[in-house]
Amino acid sequence: MIDELQVSNIALIREATLVPSAGLTVLTGETGAGKTALLSALKLILGERADSSTVREGEALASVEARLFDGPHDTEGFTVQRSLSAEGRSRVKIDGRIASVRELSERVGVMMDLCGQHEHQRLLDSAHHVAMVDAWAGRSALEALDAYRACFKASRAAAKEVRRVEEASRAQGSRVEEARFALERIGEVDPKPGEYEELEELLPRSEHAEVLVATANDAHASLAAEGGALDAVNSAVAELSRMAAVDRKLGDIADALSDACISLEDCANELRSYRDGVAFDPRELARMRERYSDLKGLLRQWGPTMDDVFATRDRSQELLSLVDDGDEQIKKAREALGSAERELFAAARALKRARNTAAPRFCHEVGRQMARLEMGGAELVWESRDLPRAEWTPVGPSSYELLYRSGAGLTPRPLRRIASGGELSRVMLASKVVLGNADGVDTLVFDEVDAGVGGSTARALAGVLADLAATHQVIVVTHLAQVAVMADKHYVVSKEPGDVPQTHLDEVTGETRTAEIARMLSGDQSEASLAHAKQMLEEARG
Repeated sequence: MIDELQVSNIALIREATLVPSAGLTVLTGETGAGKTALLSALKLILGERADSSTVREGEALASVEARLFDGPHDTEGFTVQRSLSAEGRSRVKIDGRIASVRELSERVGVMMDLCGQHEHQRLLDSAHHVAMVDAWAGRSALEALDAYRACFKASRAAAKEVRRVEEASRAQGSRVEEARFALERIGEVDPKPGEYEELEELLPRSEHAEVLVATANDAHASLAAEGGALDAVNSAVAELSRMAAVDRKLGDIADALSDACISLEDCANELRSYRDGVAFDPRELARMRERYSDLKGLLRQWGPTMDDVFATRDRSQELLSLVDDGDEQIKKAREALGSAERELFAAARALKRARNTAAPRFCHEVGRQMARLEMGGAELVWESRDLPRAEWTPVGPSSYELLYRSGAGLTPRPLRRIASGGELSRVMLASKVVLGNADGVDTLVFDEVDAGVGGSTARALAGVLADLAATHQVIVVTHLAQVAVMADKHYVVSKEPGDVPQTHLDEVTGETRTAEIARMLSGDQSEASLAHAKQMLEEARG
């Protein structure tokens, strides 16, 4: 939903701000006043291609800034900014962060439909039609779609497994021989997890056992032997303690040395335990060296880590298992694929049944809304064509499209073949009213929805737009007073003449709005037209 839109130097607009309501907002004004400039601004924040001719004459830079909310539960909102230089260079920012036009399109383009602009309507994209029907049908279709997609994914995985085991079973020559050699050699050594790392730590100790024992013994003697460090420190403690009565400072030093004696004794004990615990066994050392050499040999061939060696062993076992027991493996994989395909076909039937049940009802409801708009016998027709299994997609096993038939007995045609922008907008309007809260688009902008409309149809159109505004943010460019009086907010677009004309956008309320409604009714602001305008506004307010 658009919270605020600020436009600078777009076409005839120098500066303009639009703060639409959450419901129905209308834009009115004389023909040629520059209403299309606002639509150009909306196209820019939707991520559409930028044209340097959009920049106001004589200006170097055009920009559009908007604050938007992504759905009813978004309380923080986000901002987008797009600028366009006269040379055609475009820049985009989202929440102040530099972004690409593609990111802008993906973030904002899905939130808004420009209805009446053929190039912007998702209604023209047949790929979107099935999503509309699914959303309208609700749980019945969406649960069937989820089940179908799960089966479709499982079938793909099963088919991939069949291809893998068939390829592996055909593996011959060098690959099989390499696997046999690797499995045999690794099996001979039979490495254990963590064994190599443990040998790396223990082997240096075993190789230097004699030196380590001698070093620990000498250090122990330096500390604990007669005349060693402990004797010297204890003598110092005794002398200092004796004189502590004379000077307390010497007593403090004696206490500190006593603590040091305790640490030295602990170290001496640890050195004795270490010395006594080091065992030198030539045969064990030889065994460790041989084992370490065998493991290093594996690393040189299949390393650089033991995890790589283990992975090679596992791959070799799997490959040889597939080759040696290929027929059985292929049989199991094909059986699994067959089971997955049966489940997929059942899910596909359920999905088609759900959609083909819901779609005609959806078309009927849209037809009722089109009848409100006095579109004659126009209707939507659901077309579903089964696809060959190879062409199934995660969307479904069929191709789907909503076709448009302008009258009974006429051939239904694709919606993109509707030439009239106004007619197409009214089809969109009817569809959106039926979708209601199930529609994934928050904001709808109607440009040509009132083209060729008048009389009772104008009143009906106003009523349908008001209904739509109960579930969407609706912005309408209109020439119809019947539509304008239904608005929650009313903006007037006017053009100031000059060497370079300037378009202004102003919200109107009170008497100013009454005067604009009167102008739309009769082209003037006579007492009669003003009275009529007041009456229409009062009736619209209920």
